[in-house]
Amino acid sequence: MTGETQEEAGPRALSSALVAKGALSPDWLPSFEAVPRELFVPDRIWPGVADGTRQNPLVDRSRDPEGWRNAVYSDIPLTTQWDDGRHHGDGLGTTPTSSNSMPTMVASMLRDLDVRPGVRVLEIGTGTGWNAGLLAHRLGDLNVVSVEYDADVARGARANLERAGLSPTVVEGDGRDGWARGGPYDRIIATCSLLSIPPAWLEQSAPGAVIVAPFGTEYGGEQIVRLTVSDDGTRAVGTFTGGSAFMRLRQQRTPRPPFAEYLHGVPWPADGVRSTTTLSPRDAGEWFQQFVIGLAVPGAFWRAERYDDAAYTLWIHSRDKQSWASADYERGRTEYEVYQSGPRCLWSEVEAAHHWWTAQGRPTHARFGLTATPTGQTPWLDSPENPVPQQASHAAARPSPFP
Repeated sequence: MTGETQEEAGPRALSSALVAKGALSPDWLPSFEAVPRELFVPDRIWPGVADGTRQNPLVDRSRDPEGWRNAVYSDIPLTTQWDDGRHHGDGLGTTPTSSNSMPTMVASMLRDLDVRPGVRVLEIGTGTGWNAGLLAHRLGDLNVVSVEYDADVARGARANLERAGLSPTVVEGDGRDGWARGGPYDRIIATCSLLSIPPAWLEQSAPGAVIVAPFGTEYGGEQIVRLTVSDDGTRAVGTFTGGSAFMRLRQQRTPRPPFAEYLHGVPWPADGVRSTTTLSPRDAGEWFQQFVIGLAVPGAFWRAERYDDAAYTLWIHSRDKQSWASADYERGRTEYEVYQSGPRCLWSEVEAAHHWWTAQGRPTHARFGLTATPTGQTPWLDSPENPVPQQASHAAARPSPFP
């Protein structure tokens, strides 16, 4: 829709495009047309692309009103804040930390939520307020509570909602805690990605409640999960419905120490043990493969150190900074050099997870599911009785020379 004129770009055109894609169900069409996205987008935005791979330069409404409107009514995410509000200026910041989500994703998650008249909804991550506004229009202000951690973002959302003639409850707080005063809730939806389902959400759910959330792994990759809460609130079980790329819930972000901290001051290759592998580092870095590997290899993440000619080193690090692995990628090769160090053999774990996935027939998201309880969660394939094997307990371990 980027090429449309200012007159053509608008709520009706966007809604029609979402219906044509199959993302927007007919029952949500009136709300999408009555709650225009433009009322929830600030004057300064950084448009993204549909696959989330890059950010485009700033579009300022005061300088380019037509470009701004075309961006607003395109099916793309719009970054509205960088670096938790610390970034200022026209350039790109380091990390996007608040946005107006891609309309296709908004519509498909609301479809998964399966709301009915009279249900009460808890939203985690108000952002600009558009999602809360759509819910309030459909269900009524009194049936919608939205929790936002950033006070400035929450104030902006309230102003946007007021401008749209809507007034759901917007609470400033830690999304992990939900908002017990408004419970129990029939539906919970998160617009930020999670590493784990907070226990408070189960506690505040009505029997049979539905939870829809982007669920990511520490290693990488992310999928939307749709869970149904048991009548006694002790667990929630469900499957994944499709890919996503949301900003992580702030309290579940994990630190990424510098590469050098893992080498403990010892010159390369430090104490790394050399081997080779036929698994391409590229196959360990694809988005869905990241997700599968992350389910099977907890407490680890990857980063890339890039060189000329598309070559790079895939570094895998453990959260506790005790283990690391490196795998060197060069185009045209079929065998790749690997070094591993620490009590966990991280590349071996990643390789085992990838081989397990291949042996299962390379299943897509639809065969994976999740069981969440107040004490943790278990990913599974095909049924809760078939948990994803945790490779950390299977890979060979050896003592680390570092404390």
